[in-house]
Amino acid sequence: MSAEPEVLVEAGADQLAAAVARRTLDTLETALAGGADAHLVVTGGGILEAALTQLATPAGIEALDWRRVHVWWGDERYVPADSDDRNDLPALAKAFDALPLEPAKLHRMPSSDAGFPDAEAAAQSYASELAAVGGSGLVPAFDVVLLGVGPDGHCCSLFPHHPGTRVLDTSVIAVHESPKPPPDRLSLTFTALDAAKQIWFVASGEGKAEAVAKALSGAERTEVPSAGPRGLERTLWLVDPDAAAQLPTRVPTTQS
Repeated sequence: MSAEPEVLVEAGADQLAAAVARRTLDTLETALAGGADAHLVVTGGGILEAALTQLATPAGIEALDWRRVHVWWGDERYVPADSDDRNDLPALAKAFDALPLEPAKLHRMPSSDAGFPDAEAAAQSYASELAAVGGSGLVPAFDVVLLGVGPDGHCCSLFPHHPGTRVLDTSVIAVHESPKPPPDRLSLTFTALDAAKQIWFVASGEGKAEAVAKALSGAERTEVPSAGPRGLERTLWLVDPDAAAQLPTRVPTTQS
């Protein structure tokens, strides 16, 4: 059973980043209290990078036993490992390099210079890595997935009307001819995302307002991919007033 979306509006972008960081720490702490490792999925984007930066403060570092936290990526540009186009390099520089993570639990998606013959083989490798940790499932029980929202409504590298939005039989796909460069990417599928306990969409700025409104107004996920993922326990939209500006009045929002 998936959770219907809730919308929380923060006062501004800075407050939004702080709220996402605080909620992430609280969610991971709760997960670790259950005795198992915790699983966090991240994606790229300015507002999410701002939130991740706040995880690496002294208070954030002390808040958790980070050695028990797995970090996964929701998507990645299929480029060399040192390319400025990579999603993971800013996240590593701003957060994960400073956190005391176990290296084996930092699961970067393969790069184009990692020795795979093509993006499809790289996607299968990451799918196998997810399954190996996930036990009986295609993926681990992700505790929280942090998703950005593109101006066109895409999430991860699932783009409107792109073939990847219709793939349901695997957890990771190769994406070609992306409408946003670079053209070749790796991405989690809706199947993988829908296995998460919590899905959080994080959006800031007026450039995201139309996409946020469409995603929360009943659009098909092939048309607006951000309308698709639903957490098993919670689906949360964390936005600032600019990103919430075009929401119809019938969509309930809460001022945080």
